[in-house]
Amino acid sequence: MKRILIFTGKGGVGKTSVAAAHALKSSQEGKKTLIVSTDMAHNLGDLFNVPIGKDEVAVADNLYALEIDPNYVMEKDFKDLMRAFSNMIGSINPEGAEMDEFTMMPGMDELFALLKIQELHDNSDYERIIVDCAPTGETLSLLKFPELMCWYMDKFFPMGKVAMRILSPVSKSLFKIQLPDRHAMSDIETLYVKLIELQELLKNKAVSSVRLVTIPEKMVVEETKRNYMYMKLYNYNVDGIFINRILPTDIDNPFFAEWITIQKKYIAEIEACFEEIPKYYIPWYDTDLLGLDAINRICDDVFAKRADLFEIKADIEGEKYEQTETGYNLKLYLPNISKDEVAVNLSGSDVIVKIGNYKRNIPMPNSLRGMAVTSAKFDQSTLIIAFQ
Repeated sequence: MKRILIFTGKGGVGKTSVAAAHALKSSQEGKKTLIVSTDMAHNLGDLFNVPIGKDEVAVADNLYALEIDPNYVMEKDFKDLMRAFSNMIGSINPEGAEMDEFTMMPGMDELFALLKIQELHDNSDYERIIVDCAPTGETLSLLKFPELMCWYMDKFFPMGKVAMRILSPVSKSLFKIQLPDRHAMSDIETLYVKLIELQELLKNKAVSSVRLVTIPEKMVVEETKRNYMYMKLYNYNVDGIFINRILPTDIDNPFFAEWITIQKKYIAEIEACFEEIPKYYIPWYDTDLLGLDAINRICDDVFAKRADLFEIKADIEGEKYEQTETGYNLKLYLPNISKDEVAVNLSGSDVIVKIGNYKRNIPMPNSLRGMAVTSAKFDQSTLIIAFQ
């Protein structure tokens, strides 16, 4: 089965190097591999010391690289989809809008980057796709946008009967849905189904997973903990924590003694906070990691003894429904926060969960619509919302 691995972390922690090491290791195993950068400040070309642009280029045996240019992707690969967007905007605003204005809408870059990754997964012979994402905040925007776009479309267009049953775990188990024939669908319906398929691919725990890169420093560790919590809020599978730039403990130099003590403290905190997730420890190298030989040091030092590097690791389920005697419980795993940081509201047919600056609108499955939310409690890092 094909694999998609998504790498994210705070800016400057070395996630591009870690992603590149995965890609190189995968190619060395004989798997045709593509590493993709979705960061607008691309640096794969600098890392591999070869020119890399908006079309795939070979950088080693079985290894290819691509720096996604969303505007190029829109124009080259998704002209029909752009027509669907144009029709959608036209149906909302009869006066219409110029497509140049539309493509400047927040989130469009992220959406077309993800659509390109989906197309590569579905229509290419790459066995593994390694995605080097932008820093944490932009990655969260990237991964939540397809669901957000579906939510807005559901409010504007009468397509909930098709999509909500596909998206909802309870309804998916209770109903067998036959999607309409593609030739019979409008452009807008086609776009809607495309967004649903994109979400299903990214949240398919047999194919896709997110891996977090961090370093043992207070600010970075705190952001990594929040990053993990937000990934669980949106129900993504996180199956690896990569602790980068670890100082050797045998340095006989007073200057580094305090840093080594600090790093030990935060490594212990990472191990406690992410106990259930596989962890990888990457040393702080004495040179820049530039070029294939340098990147291969991570493969030799860290990955050589991990035969399961590309396997899917089971993570705590981020979102699930459980039937009770009087209705259903929706359980959301939200680690590393307190109950006072979570706000829950019911608005129409949506459950709204807000944490800090982020919120998620979770459409209620058809089988729950008409039920009331009778309680919302926080128990051992799990938000339990009861429907009766």
